[in-house]
Amino acid sequence: MGPGHDPLERAGLALAEPSAYADEETLHHGLALLRREAPVRYVEADGYRPFYALTRHADVLAVEQDHAQWLNGPRPLLDLSARESARGLASFKPLTGLDDPRHRVVRAVGADWFRPRRMRLLEDRVRELARRHVDTMASLGRECDFVTEVAVHYPLYVILSLLGLPESDFPRMLRLTGELFGGDDPESRRGGAPEDRAAVMADFFGYFQRLTAARRASPTEDLASAIANATVDGEPLNEVETTSYYVIIATAGHDTTSSTIAGGLHALLEHPEQYARLRENPDLMPVAVEEMIRWVTPVKEFMRTAASGTRIRGVPIAAGESVLLSYPSANRDEEVFADPFTFDVGRTPNKHLAFGSGVHFCLGAALARIEVRALFSELLPRLETIGLAGTPEWTATTFVGGLKHLPVRYRFAG
Repeated sequence: MGPGHDPLERAGLALAEPSAYADEETLHHGLALLRREAPVRYVEADGYRPFYALTRHADVLAVEQDHAQWLNGPRPLLDLSARESARGLASFKPLTGLDDPRHRVVRAVGADWFRPRRMRLLEDRVRELARRHVDTMASLGRECDFVTEVAVHYPLYVILSLLGLPESDFPRMLRLTGELFGGDDPESRRGGAPEDRAAVMADFFGYFQRLTAARRASPTEDLASAIANATVDGEPLNEVETTSYYVIIATAGHDTTSSTIAGGLHALLEHPEQYARLRENPDLMPVAVEEMIRWVTPVKEFMRTAASGTRIRGVPIAAGESVLLSYPSANRDEEVFADPFTFDVGRTPNKHLAFGSGVHFCLGAALARIEVRALFSELLPRLETIGLAGTPEWTATTFVGGLKHLPVRYRFAG
């Protein structure tokens, strides 16, 4: 059997192939094979430096929680290969690419804005926006593309409201975010050339550099001002760190949530008994939201690099070698989840790793949970009927993504 024909080899290579994530059934079949037969799999994919793929929940969790041994830098994402300079990503330094001690002090700049206490104060605004977007869905008639007409707009309004950006800028942020995270998807990307991807990042940086200057000249009571005017050891964050902070909040802060909302609705439609169960038992909503997050797992991977030589399941990994943490695989691990391929709105416990773990646990986890809960708490009671009106389509990506189209047909009560 020649190269590329071995099932384990194909499954490993799929982790570096954007189109693989647009075919969830095949992807999960390959991930299950890796978990069973090669949970620490060495992968050499064209265009990428080699890496070890970790597909078991226990291994992903152990690496996440040992930030001294497993470093975010210099390779926080699979995407950061030898092509990073041409793609305009070499100077991008978000929290996800920092290690302690710098990570700790930079994270603290925005951490207070995402604590549960402050999130509770934001709940009224989130519920208002959820109601507005369900109203929009109702006004569209009997059919819509739930992704493009509802799911991508609502979390964007929430996160950009938190930052304090004007609503007139929201469409621009939506387009730039789609181009950034959809850079491997022919429908979403600005263009196929490296300079097109670099131009997207340049547009982001230009916008937020102007925002930083404005907030430093005239501080306001919003997260954008807190970032612009933050100091560490008496010095302001440098330009790259400041701009990267904005970019990761404005993009990851809404794209991951929109993927969960769209994927969550799709899961309910694919499992009508669970849809009925949740409608009849609204108290299950917080538990159901966790299951939606596990089921969708919008962040597909992060990378970690070994600070010193070590072993995982007996496989030697040298200092400087990288591992890929496969979150979709960890969240379907048969050793942790009973019937992992069953969508269960009452699943407890639910030890999913969709938000990561350890010092890099997702900064916006509390906000994401509030948003998903608010949207479905508003939508489900108002629906009389809903079903698919076409074929769902997924984004081609290796980092963040989910459904890019979800055509639905529905009728609102009253």
